[in-house]
Parts: sequence; structure tokens; C-alpha cells
Amino acid sequence: MLHGYTQSGPLFHSKTRALHKALTKALPTYLIHLSYPTGPIHLNPSDFPNYNGPSATEAEGDAEPAYGWWRRKDVPHSSKHGESAIVYTGLQEGFARIAETITQEGPFDGVIGFSQGACAAAMVASLLEPGRRDTFASSPPEKDEPAPEPFPASFISLNQPPLKFALIYSGFIGPGTRHVNFYTPCLKTPTLHFLGALDGVVEEGRSQGLIDVCEGPKVVTHPGGHFLPSQRPWLDAAVGFIRECLEQVTTSDGREQDGGTKGKEQNVEDMDLPF
Repeated sequence: MLHGYTQSGPLFHSKTRALHKALTKALPTYLIHLSYPTGPIHLNPSDFPNYNGPSATEAEGDAEPAYGWWRRKDVPHSSKHGESAIVYTGLQEGFARIAETITQEGPFDGVIGFSQGACAAAMVASLLEPGRRDTFASSPPEKDEPAPEPFPASFISLNQPPLKFALIYSGFIGPGTRHVNFYTPCLKTPTLHFLGALDGVVEEGRSQGLIDVCEGPKVVTHPGGHFLPSQRPWLDAAVGFIRECLEQVTTSDGREQDGGTKGKEQNVEDMDLPF
């Protein structure tokens, strides 16, 4: 369970109690264990979006501790387009924290993330897919472009098989050539993407960019904003997707059988729900 920017593991746990309860009720034959690591990057108030400086009424220690999996930084470089490169500083430390959690509490069946944590969740799913390390190794930097993010050392000897699913809430794609190896070739891990129709934090194009690099993504749009929806229809959609992935049947010739739904974008009204 990967929290969003300016959140923490305990805070994300409090925001996902309804999902945990729904999973436990709907999947009684499974031992449901949700792990909530906290990102390693401790954030200052100035790291928050739309920060306007300290208020005279703010007292030290009043705010909840805030963390991230990385910080975004715009770095000028001499590309042919004359644009700035977006670098995720601290990303390797973020991966190391996730790898530490996998080592201590895993292996895991899947990953669930919100916002920045959803972006990280997709990257983690990618890193665990067969052949991804070779993709990183065979991708030299392009001329006048920033060097691609290296394959995390913390994931090289990790005892974790490919994930069975990734649940992406308000996710987005890591931009630019620096992060291209996470998405080329496309992600094979089954993904369900939740988008908020009124999300004013993550632009729809950024979320669509991530959807476009996933093979056979499923997409559900809820009527709210930038949050993890906890109402019954959206919980049912999440639980139904996870159940489908956990109960995936492999045919005699090695093909996965999914009832013909893989590769389709679905509205929540069209999904087979577990209750």
C-alpha cells in the first residue's frame, strides 16, 4: 500500500480501512495482509503544492508528518527542444524502502497505490516483470537527453515474483526519457485505474499516459476528486478486480483465461461485482 505525496503509511492506512474491510469480507479464503510503508523522503512545508510561506498562526509541530517517495525537480538541460528535464530526486531511496518492506513482509500478490504512490506502484510492477532489468541495461542515453533512471540496486536480488495485479488510484506516468524504461515495453501486470472526474491535482492526460503503457488496462471513473473512493460501487469494483486476478486460471497450453475481459476499459456499471 503506497501512500500519496505529503502522506504517510499510518495516514494511508486510516484512509483505506473501508477497502481492507471489503477485501476481508469478500475474500474469506485468503489471508488479507496490507502493508503500509512510509516513504523515506521527509517533506517540509515548502515541499507542499501551492505553499505560500509560513502563517503567523502556524505552530511548530502542528502539522502531521508528511513524506514522499521522491521529490520532483525540474533540471535544465541542453536538449534539442531547449526544455527542462523532470527528475525524481530520491527515487532510488524510495525503491529501497519498498524493497525493504518486500524483504521483511513479503512476498506480495499485488500493489495498491494512490497518486504519487500509484505512479510508484506501476513502476514497482514493471521492475518485477521478467526481462525488465535487461531493458534498463540495453537502453543507452540519447544524445542531449538526460540519462535514464538506472535499475534499482535494491531490486536486483529481491525475492519477489511478478505481481498478480496493480490497483492504481489517481496515478500518472513518470515523464520524459528518464523514466521510459519502466514503460517500454508496456506493463504486462494486470492493472485497474481509478480516475476522479473532478480531480484537480493529477491532470487527466498524465493518468491517460500511464493507462496507455499498460497492456489490457481496466479503467473506472468515479464522480469525485483527488481521493480514494470508499463508497460501495467503487469498493466492489476494486474487490472484483483483485479477486479475478487472484483466481486467474491457467489453461493447459499456458495461456491465462480471464473470461474475455482482459484488455477492455470498463465502466463500473459493466463490471462483475463480488457482492
